[in-house]
Amino acid sequence: MPLLQIIMFGMGTAMSLDDFVGVVRMPKAVFIGIACQFIIMPLLGFSLSHLFNFPPEIAAGLVLIGCVPCGLASNVMSYLANANLALSITLTAVATLLAPLMTPFLMRMLGGQYVAVEVLAMMWDIIKMVILPIIGGLVFNHFFKGKAKWLDTAMPLVSMIGIGFIITIITAAGRDSLLSIGLTLMLAVLLHNMGGYLLGYWSSRLLGMDERSCRTVAIEVGMQNGGLASALALQMGKVATVGLALRHFWTIDEHYGFDSGYPVAGQENSRGGRSSGSAALKHYPDESVSRNQSYTPTDTFSNPF
Repeated sequence: MPLLQIIMFGMGTAMSLDDFVGVVRMPKAVFIGIACQFIIMPLLGFSLSHLFNFPPEIAAGLVLIGCVPCGLASNVMSYLANANLALSITLTAVATLLAPLMTPFLMRMLGGQYVAVEVLAMMWDIIKMVILPIIGGLVFNHFFKGKAKWLDTAMPLVSMIGIGFIITIITAAGRDSLLSIGLTLMLAVLLHNMGGYLLGYWSSRLLGMDERSCRTVAIEVGMQNGGLASALALQMGKVATVGLALRHFWTIDEHYGFDSGYPVAGQENSRGGRSSGSAALKHYPDESVSRNQSYTPTDTFSNPF
């Protein structure tokens, strides 16, 4: 799906290899966050699909949204929640890179009873829709850092239009199913979303993480990449059924954070040049941004990635 590839390319231009430094600096927190991401949400989706006894393809959509990595707006939400932004950036980057392996495997294990899942085909779909565009964005950022200001203006607009377009397609294609089970599905998706936040927080709390890092894990677990899940449903040829749960989840989660103007990582600052997550955090001694800290205009960013 070209729109998703463009969005992922924009995400790549906002990243650098420094975003993975957190794996070395805080390995326990990263391990716990990634484990919660790929255990809690898939199992929640699987459990809710059984609890509500949805038709197979609708249930598969609920499982699928649980098997994808965290959403793109999680860094913004971590900032707003006064969480550990450095950890959030690292978890988003690592979970996204693990998606070609984890998403097909989990979907086959938990969603294979609902729809046919071709693991290798799904793996390649994720690589070409997410990983390759992100790598392209990383290369672009390395060679053209600070030389493409038009990208900062264009990408938020393209992202919002793309999200709206995809949701419109899913809603129109699944109109009949929405009329029959729309409210029940919305309830299930809401429970899935809220359950991710709740279980993500308390799981990391029980494992001894500090308060701010627990908030970070909760956000990373609860927010899913609805764009990737929708694209996978489209590739499966089941966007009218599998895509319905993704549509609801995306409406709850993924619209927030675009063009927010908050100083999240990977955005261009007024000094010129696009900062990676780690680079942006170097302004702050504890490597995590606090809402209680004051900012000057030169420390704010404009791109939502």
